[in-house]
Amino acid sequence: MEESTAFLIERHRQNDPAAFEKLVGRYHSLVFGVCMRFMRHRQDAEDMTQETFSRLARYLSRWDSTRPIEPWLVTIAGNRCRTVLSRHRHEVVTGVPVEPASDRVQEKIAADSLREEVRLALASQPENHRRAFELFHEQSMNYAEVASHLGCPLGTAKTWVHRARVAIMDELLKREVVVAAKNVVATEVKR
Repeated sequence: MEESTAFLIERHRQNDPAAFEKLVGRYHSLVFGVCMRFMRHRQDAEDMTQETFSRLARYLSRWDSTRPIEPWLVTIAGNRCRTVLSRHRHEVVTGVPVEPASDRVQEKIAADSLREEVRLALASQPENHRRAFELFHEQSMNYAEVASHLGCPLGTAKTWVHRARVAIMDELLKREVVVAAKNVVATEVKR
C-alpha cells in the first residue's frame, strides 16, 4: 500500500530522510514538466527542479496538510523559473515565437501560482487580519462594510487589512516569490 503524501510529510518533519526521497520520486515528473515548459532546456529544467525540491524541503513545515501539495509544488517551480528567467532575461535569446494562446496559459499559471502563494502567506496571519484582508480583497467590501461585518471600529478594520498586506508582502519577498523594487531597478540599470 502506497503511503499518503501527508504521511510522508509528517515522517519528513520527524527527520526521516527516506520520506523526502519518496516525495521527490512521487512528484519529480510533475515538477520537471513545469520547469521544462518554462526553461525550454533540459539542464536548466533539471536545475530548477532541484531548486524546487530544495525550497520544498526548507518550507515543508509550513505546508497545510489539509490542502493538496501539487498546486504548491507547481507554484514553487513556476516561481523559481520566473525568478531565474527575469534575472537572466538579457542573456536568454529565444528563436521560437511564443503563440498568443500559450501567453494566456502562462499568464493564467502565473496568476494561479501567485494566488496560491498569497493564500499560503495569508494562512499564517492572525485570524482578524486574515478575515479583514479576505473581506476587503476577495469579497470586495469597503472598509466600512469590513468593520461592520467584523464588529470593530473603522480604523481597526483599515489597520488589520494594512497589516495583513504588509505581512503577506514581507513573506512573499522572503520566499522570493516577488522581487523588491530596488532589485528590479538595479537590474534595469545594469542593462
